[in-house]
Amino acid sequence: MVSELDLALVHALQVRPRAAWTDLAPLLDASAVTLTRRWQRLTARGLAWVSAVPGPVFARSGCTAFVFVRCVPGARRRLAARVAALRQAVTVELLAPGRADLMLDVLAPDLPGVHRFVDEELSVLPDVLEVECVVATSLYQEGTRWRLGSLDSSQLSVLGRAAGPDGAPGTAVDLGEADRAMLDALVRDGRARLSDLAALTGSSAATVRRRLGRLTAAGVVAFRCDVAPAVSGLPVSVTFRGRAAAGDVNRLHRTLATLPECRLLAAVTGPANVLATYWLRDTGAVQQRETAACAHLPSLEVTDRVLGVRTVKRMGHLLDDDGRRVGVCPIRPW
Repeated sequence: MVSELDLALVHALQVRPRAAWTDLAPLLDASAVTLTRRWQRLTARGLAWVSAVPGPVFARSGCTAFVFVRCVPGARRRLAARVAALRQAVTVELLAPGRADLMLDVLAPDLPGVHRFVDEELSVLPDVLEVECVVATSLYQEGTRWRLGSLDSSQLSVLGRAAGPDGAPGTAVDLGEADRAMLDALVRDGRARLSDLAALTGSSAATVRRRLGRLTAAGVVAFRCDVAPAVSGLPVSVTFRGRAAAGDVNRLHRTLATLPECRLLAAVTGPANVLATYWLRDTGAVQQRETAACAHLPSLEVTDRVLGVRTVKRMGHLLDDDGRRVGVCPIRPW
């Protein structure tokens, strides 16, 4: 069972993923020891985890694409397992029967990198019949901004003050071997201790703190807390693809992103220039979300509704049939 304290703890870590337990203890009215044990239990059961992900600077320097794959009948799970082993495919989702069988989130250093992945690694796999690739031109909502909704406004205010003001990414940072080793470890466990990172990189905890602070401030790396459906209570994933007037696309962050359960929202290339993913309580809410989206953005014409059956991999973390984390295929977008 997931308790109210568990839910509050997860929400707090979504806001401040690397917060010290002693900092969260008074906010959640629990001791640091209790919070430590709760988190260890959640992570051991694969119900929640914190990981390092590309920071906001990646939107300018890198390339995010969404790839839809159709495969031969009966090969969906086999192909999904193969694709999950590919590092650039950071998220892999099995879809309900339709025009595509798999949906991938792909991260690459640039647009040619996306095309090389699609042409040279993905399309050549056995069982692949057809591949469609669209590129994100703007990303308005993604996993680091999604919240569980378990804390009240006063608690969120305290967390926000403690986190400090959000600022624009700083100057470019050249990554050294020690930085890359640290990021690899933080992809696996975003709450890895400074002492462990110091031992890994052959430096001091103070040096690691400075390095990590520099990379975070520069927008190179961010952190997010992900959860299994047993924690979120939102087992249904639906992705809407649609067309909106060019003049309305920049309004997406003020319209569709404000709708409850919005997990991902992007402007993309292709005839359908909007892609939005929502996590919902049941399939009955799919029509409600679509109706609300069209009401918020009247020029939107929904052209496809894609139901996710199972997430095989999410931002490098491998999941079982219940959406619990069971392993890691680390991402390396840096």
